[in-house]
Amino acid sequence: MNKLSLGIELGSTRIKAILIDETKNAIASGGFEWENKLENGIWTYSLEEAWHGLQVSYAELIEDFKQKHGVELEKVDAIGISGMMHGYLAFDANDKLLVPFRTWRNAITADAEHQLTELLQFNIPQRWSVAHLYQAILNGEDHVNEVAFITTLAGYIHWQLTGNKVLGIGDASGMFPIDSKTRDYNENMLGIFDEKIKDKCYDWKLKDILPEVLVAGELAGTLTPEGARLLDPTGKLNSGIALCPPEGDAGTGMVATNSVKARTGNISAGTSIFAMIVLEQELSQVYPEVDMVTTPKGDAVAMVHANNCSSEIDAWVKIFREFLSATGFEMSTNDLYQTLFTEALKGDPDAGGLLSYGYLSGENITKIPEGRPLLVRTPESNFNLANLIRVNIYTAFGALKIGLKTLEKEQVKIDKIFGHGGIFKTEGVAQQFLASAINIPVSVMETASEGGAWGIALLADYLTEAAKKSLEDYLEQQVFAQAKSHESQPLSEEIRGFETFIKHYEDGLAIELAAIENFK
Repeated sequence: MNKLSLGIELGSTRIKAILIDETKNAIASGGFEWENKLENGIWTYSLEEAWHGLQVSYAELIEDFKQKHGVELEKVDAIGISGMMHGYLAFDANDKLLVPFRTWRNAITADAEHQLTELLQFNIPQRWSVAHLYQAILNGEDHVNEVAFITTLAGYIHWQLTGNKVLGIGDASGMFPIDSKTRDYNENMLGIFDEKIKDKCYDWKLKDILPEVLVAGELAGTLTPEGARLLDPTGKLNSGIALCPPEGDAGTGMVATNSVKARTGNISAGTSIFAMIVLEQELSQVYPEVDMVTTPKGDAVAMVHANNCSSEIDAWVKIFREFLSATGFEMSTNDLYQTLFTEALKGDPDAGGLLSYGYLSGENITKIPEGRPLLVRTPESNFNLANLIRVNIYTAFGALKIGLKTLEKEQVKIDKIFGHGGIFKTEGVAQQFLASAINIPVSVMETASEGGAWGIALLADYLTEAAKKSLEDYLEQQVFAQAKSHESQPLSEEIRGFETFIKHYEDGLAIELAAIENFK
């Protein structure tokens, strides 16, 4: 094995490590399950648990490599770190964390969102890092006076491993607007922000506390001895290993689905769901439903992000598991999901007139401030198992569908859409429903289950290729030339059925608001 690259992604429910060889295939993996927690009204993760999860994931990968290949893993040539985009990790001059990690899932920065979007004439969603910072300023939070550095989860982990306060441009584009021409933060907008808060007399300028921006293929530092011990407390992992720029899960999803060219896109579905469409030209105006971010090399991307996706599906599956257990039957998790998802194919095109909201948290696109999962039906609804599962899959795509209508108005051209994430694991179910929901063919690659950890491993591998070829050519020629995928076409009857569902979905948002007001 001449060349080995390690990718680690800190996702919303799983930390995953993948090792790839010179063929770009995964040859070993490890993982750790974790969950966000709502503490004092803030969605957060413990950084101590993050490090524990990283160590467990790496240790499992080492053991997996030994079991599969019969030898100890002796070297790694390159490492990449990826994580959930956005959020707020703020540190003082002594590198002390000032407030608990505020994740992308929080819907607590509405005032900052509105004011910054108006100020910069650029959509600044609630989950963006600068929105969290500005909301803390509006709130008069004392810690803002002490801020010396803010970053994302991937940026924090990379910093601790290398000592470098840097960030891949894709992840950076979810902190503050990027100028795709300069491949850096928008200087004009930085100046506008600093002028807006000048009367606060802080010791910092915004650019001074943001990570340095790097693009795919640039060296982002090397693993320090201290960083090596953070990943591998056994001391066997050598320092000096090259690291690529840390990236967000949106960027690694683009890489993992070969969606970095103009007119390509991907939809990542997990705890949240987002579509990434690489643009040929800028949109004509600012849209609150659309984030403007970038690919890992800095090209403009329209991102439609919804906070809620598969969590309510998982909750229902848990109920069915409890029922099986109560009756004395056992079924693997994979088989249970496959059974229920396959049953959904038997449902009515409009899901039998059922209405569901899988809102465990607030939803930015539909302007819902808090989470209230709901299932609603009329006496005439066709309430059966197939429709129950179908409506929960439909609703996972509901807010995304509303956001994508904006790109339809802009006549954004999309040649390919690739889906990835656990919801697509049962072939031809969620993938088929999504194709009909957005009226675009949806493909799922056989490698889709590898996800962002594989994507960041590829970006680590690309470090030695960047001088010879573009990221697009590297992916096209060396990674996906022989890739296999399964494509689902929109079905006319399902298109009409989903349109009926989405009308009920939009009309029923008043029910969701009433639940927030009356069910505490």
